Amino acid sequence: MSQLIQTSSYLSGLRERATKHLTDGIRSDLSRASTSEAMAVLFRLASSPATAGDALALLHELQVHQVEVEMQDEELRRTRVVLESDLIRQATHVEHSPAAFLVIDEATVLCDINLAGVRLLGASGSEVLGRPLSSRLSAASGEQLHQMLQLASSGAVPETCELELLPQGGIARKLLCTAGKELSTGRFLLVLLAPPAPKRV
Repeated sequence: MSQLIQTSSYLSGLRERATKHLTDGIRSDLSRASTSEAMAVLFRLASSPATAGDALALLHELQVHQVEVEMQDEELRRTRVVLESDLIRQATHVEHSPAAFLVIDEATVLCDINLAGVRLLGASGSEVLGRPLSSRLSAASGEQLHQMLQLASSGAVPETCELELLPQGGIARKLLCTAGKELSTGRFLLVLLAPPAPKRV
C-alpha cells in the first residue's frame, strides 16, 4: 500500500472518529457542526494521551482546510472583480458602438436598445421599448424579420437582410440587419446598420 493511500485512509478514519466523538450517535453530518462543537471534540481528543495524536492530526487537517477555503475565497473575489470589469467594459462598448444593438423577443417586442439604435430608429428609448419593432417596419420587412428570427431559432448562420422602416417625414429608410438568438434568455440580438451611401462618380 502506497504512502498516499495510507495517509488518505488514515485521514478518512480520523474524520470518522471525529464525527463519532462529535455526534455521540446523534449528528451524522460533520459539516453541519458548529465551531464550538468542533473545538469541543478537539479538546476531548487532546485531553486523552491515547487520542492526543489524533487531535493534532485533526487540527492540522482543519488548518489546511481553512487555508484552502481562504485561498478559494480570495480567488473568487479576484475573479469577480475581473468579471465585473469585463462586464462594464463590454456594456460600454455596446452602448457607444456605432452599430445599433437591439434585443427583442419572439413577438419582436423591443426589450433593450443602445444609443445608436435609438438614433437609427429616430425615436427616444421610452418610445420604442416595450413595443414591437415590426410595427416600425413595412409589412414586407416585418414578415422578413419574423423569418430571420425563425432561422436564428434553428441555429442557422446569421445572414444580412435589408429591412425598410416606415416613412418618417416622408422618407423611407432601409437598414441592414442580422439576427442571432441569445441562449441565456431566449431573446434575439439584432445588429442594425444604415447601408453606406452610394458613391458619387
